[in-house]
Amino acid sequence: MHGNYVDPDSGQVRVGGLGLPTLLLMLLSMGLVFADHQGDHLITVREGVATALAPLVWVAQTPVRAGFVADRLQSRESLEAENHELQSTLLRLQARLQRLESIEAENERLRVLLASSEALEEKVLIAEIIDINQDPYRHQITLNKGRREGVYRGQALIDAYGVLGQVLEVSYRHSRAILITDPDHGIPVEVNRTGLQTIAVGSGDGAGLRLPFLPTNVDIREGDLLVSSPLGGRFPPGYPVGRVHSLRNTPGAHFLEARAHPSAQLNQGRQALLVWAESLDNIEAEDAAVEAADAPPASPTPAPSASPTPSPAPTPAEKRP
Repeated sequence: MHGNYVDPDSGQVRVGGLGLPTLLLMLLSMGLVFADHQGDHLITVREGVATALAPLVWVAQTPVRAGFVADRLQSRESLEAENHELQSTLLRLQARLQRLESIEAENERLRVLLASSEALEEKVLIAEIIDINQDPYRHQITLNKGRREGVYRGQALIDAYGVLGQVLEVSYRHSRAILITDPDHGIPVEVNRTGLQTIAVGSGDGAGLRLPFLPTNVDIREGDLLVSSPLGGRFPPGYPVGRVHSLRNTPGAHFLEARAHPSAQLNQGRQALLVWAESLDNIEAEDAAVEAADAPPASPTPAPSASPTPSPAPTPAEKRP
């Protein structure tokens, strides 16, 4: 241990290398610790000191609290931004999911349509429906195929379930088709059970067919399947057209009131099949004959009127006396 000595600079007496005040503070601290350990004599002192130092503690903790509040604000802003981003992502995913469901449904329709086209022996072409006539009395659609692809007037149009209609007008890139439910459309049909031939006409309500030319004594029942007839050569035979759902025999009438539901899924898809008929030449000749019959008659050309031929002047020999 070091002995006592006098510091030459300060003139204070140091004990063992430590100043006397330091030694006294150490002894005081040890005494206070011992006294506090033996009893509760210093509780009041501690409370008073804590109360006196509370403002200093509060000031000292201010930067910590400020940092905590800043972290909370930053965390809230970060959470709000993350929440907004997650909501945007969820919205995009929901939109993609809806589109995916639509694509899956469209793919299923295409698979059914392609399967039906592979089973056909006729030449077919898949066309997309790009427009639907909004007139409730005109059931017509526009296709994205035209004369460029060989489409012709009167060409049959079907889907995977039955006959849709036929092509009405053709341009170079597009064509317009009339559906079998249009009141101006008629299609030769055959009762699949009996072979009875008749005509199915569009009812005009977008959901039905009429059979206006059935005598009251024919063999037809509700539920009978109507298929396309080869009569006329426009529609390939054997395709489903509709199914009879209503028969009414009015007393005194000469014909039955028969109605049928179309087999094709009208206005439920965006694709259709154009079918080439085997007797295309006959169809074109028939269309030409119809156009010629519909054309106004030409006005007759008036015949030239007869005019007297002037007699030739007499020659000098004829003028002799």
